Amino acid sequence: MDIDTGSLPAYARGCAVLGSGGGGPVTITRSAALQALSDHGPVRVVQPRDLDPDLLVMPVGSAGSSAVMAERVGGADEPLYLRRKVEQLYGTPVGAVLASEIGGANGCLAVAWAARLGLPLVDADGMSRAFPRMDQTVMQLRGISPTPAVLCDGRGRTVVIDHVDGRWLERLVRAALEPFGGQVATTEYVMRGRQVAAATALGSVTRALRLGSEPPAPLVSGKVAETGSIVIEGLGPDLGRLVRIEAGTEFLAVLEDGAPLAVVPDVIALLDARTGEVVDAEHVRYGLRVDVVRVPCDPVWHTEEGLRMAGPEAFGLNGLPAPTEVRS
Repeated sequence: MDIDTGSLPAYARGCAVLGSGGGGPVTITRSAALQALSDHGPVRVVQPRDLDPDLLVMPVGSAGSSAVMAERVGGADEPLYLRRKVEQLYGTPVGAVLASEIGGANGCLAVAWAARLGLPLVDADGMSRAFPRMDQTVMQLRGISPTPAVLCDGRGRTVVIDHVDGRWLERLVRAALEPFGGQVATTEYVMRGRQVAAATALGSVTRALRLGSEPPAPLVSGKVAETGSIVIEGLGPDLGRLVRIEAGTEFLAVLEDGAPLAVVPDVIALLDARTGEVVDAEHVRYGLRVDVVRVPCDPVWHTEEGLRMAGPEAFGLNGLPAPTEVRS
């Protein structure tokens, strides 16, 4: 399977859904991916099981403010700097690219950078959605070292972080953002081909393509009645229903009469009922007609350790049932 200029719009829409209201603006990195695909041709998507066991796989993404990303389009050289430094550190060529997170901007960024590097993109990612922290990954759960990690900008200014765990990596990257101007290209949790199938969320690329073409049926359809604490007032077949959406940088829970309809780590997305486009948490406005949808996350996040890292309580939502107990 390839991703080309024809399939990119559906893929980008699916990445936006998997952003769960966050993950950064897909519009910017979709444009970057379109340019890269136009310049360098389609990106081949490969399955983890088909990777050479010794192949060096480089997860890629960006960290920083979504507002900065919307105003400052990154250059074309960041993936070149990342690959060069990773190859110096590991002493072997990078053979494939992996999206650090499929949800939001980074899903499209991985396509853009795979095209520019002339490398295949693995049909997997680190999260199966978007999460706010770099260490909220399947790789972290599976014991893959996050370091050496590499940060760089479009001018080639590079920082290597080593000998730290995932939480320390998150702290150090956030501390580095200010001198980098609020945004930085990153690679962390670099792996060998033999590790990918057991240490990532599988099928993420094909899943994004499918969601972008066929979004799930809504939990409820209606209009935004309040935006402080987001309240959706049902319309049409859902007339008379009221649901409340808890949100941080992403949507975290959908509640009706105090009972959860959807809970993090499962994906919650709002789709504009008129256009079908994804509405992120920063752009919810009064009167907007929306469909509220739920997409199950990778099963690894339903485990005890997965819920501890990325379940409701990790986001301060105490007392809610686990996603497996939420009614459909």
